[in-house]
Parts: sequence; C-alpha cells; structure tokens
Amino acid sequence: MGRRLNDPEHSRFASLILLSVALFSCVLVYAVVSTFLNPNVGSQDSRFESLEMVASGDLGEKKDECCRGIENLELWGPAVKWGSEFKFNSSVECCLACKTMCSGNDGPCLCDTWVFCGNKEACGSRFGECWLKKQKVPLSPDRQDAGKSVIWTSGLIFGKGEGIVGMETEYGTLHIKLFPDCAPYSVAYILELLTMRHCVGCQFYRAESRGQSWDSEGNHRKDAPYGPPFALIQGILEAQGTPFNKMPTEACPTIRRGSVAWIGSGPEFFISLANHGEWKNSYTVFGSVLPEDMEVAEKIVQLPTKSDVWNNINVSVLEKPVPLIMRRMKKSLGDLNSNEKPE
Repeated sequence: MGRRLNDPEHSRFASLILLSVALFSCVLVYAVVSTFLNPNVGSQDSRFESLEMVASGDLGEKKDECCRGIENLELWGPAVKWGSEFKFNSSVECCLACKTMCSGNDGPCLCDTWVFCGNKEACGSRFGECWLKKQKVPLSPDRQDAGKSVIWTSGLIFGKGEGIVGMETEYGTLHIKLFPDCAPYSVAYILELLTMRHCVGCQFYRAESRGQSWDSEGNHRKDAPYGPPFALIQGILEAQGTPFNKMPTEACPTIRRGSVAWIGSGPEFFISLANHGEWKNSYTVFGSVLPEDMEVAEKIVQLPTKSDVWNNINVSVLEKPVPLIMRRMKKSLGDLNSNEKPE
C-alpha cells in the first residue's frame, strides 16, 4: 500500500527499485501490497508525500511485540507498585507485570502505566526499577518529563472498555480501540490529536467495497480475486498547520476486518473492511474499530466514487472527501469482541 505520489524522482528510479525488489523477497511482498494504496506518479495533489520503500527485516509478530514503550519518557501518576522494591531485567517484564493487573473482566485496570529504568550506565543503582502506576484519565496520561536526558522508558495499557476514541464523521462515529502496548508512538500521536481544537485536513478520500471477494464478516471467498476492489476506506490524519513526524514501524500483525493501520510512516491510514492475510505483516496497526461501528465504514464505502489509476492499479476515489474529527470518549465503552488485538 502507499499514497498519492508527487515526487518525480520516483519515476526516474522505478527500474532500479523493481530490480531491488526482485532480489529481495521480503521487499517484494511489501512492494506488491503497497501498490494497492499508492497513487500514480503524476498525481496533481501536492498534499501527499512520495512513497518511501522500507525494508527493515522481519515485520512479523514476536513474543514481546505487544509490550512496547517509549524511551526517554517518564509518565507520572499514583504508584501501585514502587520501583525501589520492584525490579526486573527488561522493560518487557515490567510491562507484563502491569498487564497481569489488567486482565480481569470486573472493571478498570489496577495498573495502566509502567515506567522502567533499563540503561545500566544511566540508571546506576536504579537499574531495573519498575514503577507500576494508575492514571486518573487514561486517554490523557500525566507526563513528568521527556527528552534525551530522561532515563526512563514508559508505556500505557488500556484495559476492557478503556482507550477508546471516536473518529467522528457526518455518517456516524467510528469508535476505535487503541493499542498503546503494540504501537506506543502511533497512539501517542492520536492522543495529541485529541488535544487539538481542530483536525482540518483529516479526511477519508478513498473507499472500496468488499465486492464479491469477501463476505460480510470479512472472510475471503474461495478462488475469488484479492481485488480490486480492495475492501477498505483510506484517509489522512494530519491537521493542517501542524507538522507531522513520521511514525516508526511498530507491531505489524495480520490485517483483519476493522484494523486501523498506517500506510508506510503515515499520516495516511486505512480501515480494513476485510481480513487481508495476503498482505502479510506489512502495516503498523494502532487500533481496531468496534465491531458494531463497522456499519459506519460500510456507509462511507457506498458513497459515490470515481475511478483512478495508481501505479497501474484501478482504485476508487470518493467524489467528495469525508472530513473527520477525533474525539475523546467521555465514558468507557465495551471492549472489542470479534476484532482481536494483536498478540
């Protein structure tokens, strides 16, 4: 997948890129799938960056894939476990300790924040300290300090019914469960969007149905093609006037119906209307739409579209883009049922 290109250098080096793809099978998988969302080189829309091909090795799911944090960040909050008396050898162990206090079905997590000191030289006698904390407002975590001089690594965990934001459109609101333990940098950006007064420029601009290839539950029909159409709605999450920092590659599980993922390093993203096992582990997934709200996505995909061609792939672009606004939910909602979080 990709985005509408506006860099003429891509056409100049197209042959070189294709040759490299042929030599490296891991890049081949990513490149083929990328074309599905990658507009043609001659696009007149200068709002979108050129696609950057990234081949950083294995993007598959790993044991500790969903116990990630942000380095050089210290989150604050009331402690439920004091790090001076609670130590581990790795941030993953600290994260898992917090998760064990957030696995029940009888209410909010007892722990939703972990703070770990993992640099032996910088931490000194504090090396291994694991502070487990509880935020007053999970979607607005209390930050103590951040920057290169900060010795701590911090992470968030959203339990049942928590960490849900609203992607509001004129056709309804898509409630999205965020995955901060799988994609902490991505979720941190979404939380920043919640603090902005506007999200002018945030919108959906492409919509493609499941066609005859996938059933209503997102399962691929036997012997059916994998598109087009490609069963997705695609948009951009970048407020005009606010600089966007490219997102790092984070957890890349198999795309399922409801998955919300970046295209490359953002700010373009998509919501999948089907299970896309054929795309392998190519995209950072930072959330999932609640199953009951997928009908909103299905409404958007039925809007009038016009045909376009992106890198020799037929796509469907909305005749009128659908603006969206990110909203913080005032109350917790039910957790995901069928749209499972990556493990």
